[in-house]
Amino acid sequence: MTRKAATATIANIQINMKILIIDIGGTNIKVASSDKRVPIKIPSGPAMTAEQMTKDVLAATKGWDYDCISIGYPGPVIHDRPVAEPHNLAPGWIDFPYQKAFGKPLRIINDAAMQALGGYKGVRMLFLGIGTGLGSAMIFDGVVIPLELAHLPYRKERTYEDYVGLRGLERRGVERWRKSVLDVIEQLRAALVCDSVLRGGGNAKLMQNLPSHITLGANSNAIEGGIKLWQDLSNPPAASNGLQAKPAKSA
Repeated sequence: MTRKAATATIANIQINMKILIIDIGGTNIKVASSDKRVPIKIPSGPAMTAEQMTKDVLAATKGWDYDCISIGYPGPVIHDRPVAEPHNLAPGWIDFPYQKAFGKPLRIINDAAMQALGGYKGVRMLFLGIGTGLGSAMIFDGVVIPLELAHLPYRKERTYEDYVGLRGLERRGVERWRKSVLDVIEQLRAALVCDSVLRGGGNAKLMQNLPSHITLGANSNAIEGGIKLWQDLSNPPAASNGLQAKPAKSA
């Protein structure tokens, strides 16, 4: 087979591939597919383990037709393996046999990176997912760079996540929380020299009067990102570092 023919064959496989997307969060696990774009929600929380997540997802998607799986994981990922336990879920995620448990080819990437990938429209973009915790990623000249900013010190011996995550919202109230969110966004945008900020996460709807360089992410970003993980079979995103991102088409 010639190289051109091989490329065409791979492209055809990618177009017809059916993908299950699992977006793991501290409050809910959202599950969708390339055929079923409206996600279902599975409650998670501090008692949720990798084993329970797998059982719940398989039960919820019984009868679904898919060829492979994309998983957005709330923590650092290297070579399709979580390398740290999530802060808002139960332990046991690092050594869990995901491939064996699901019985399908799968790719795992940081959840913020997956959402950033789905919402990327060019330039140097910072993604901040502000929900139960704080997820972060950057796309710099088309390359996805997962970040771990949530637990860096911010103010008064508390972290960024302590101020802009759910704990900060509940502790300080929505008005003070909004000011902290905007302050954190501007600090990180300046430090990382980004042109724009994509704001995602479950509490995005609480923000008001955002500057023009801050865009609220769509609910579909994680789904689109999970699909894009399988669009280039010659460039596996396992390490999540150096994953090439193509700008998303404007709606």
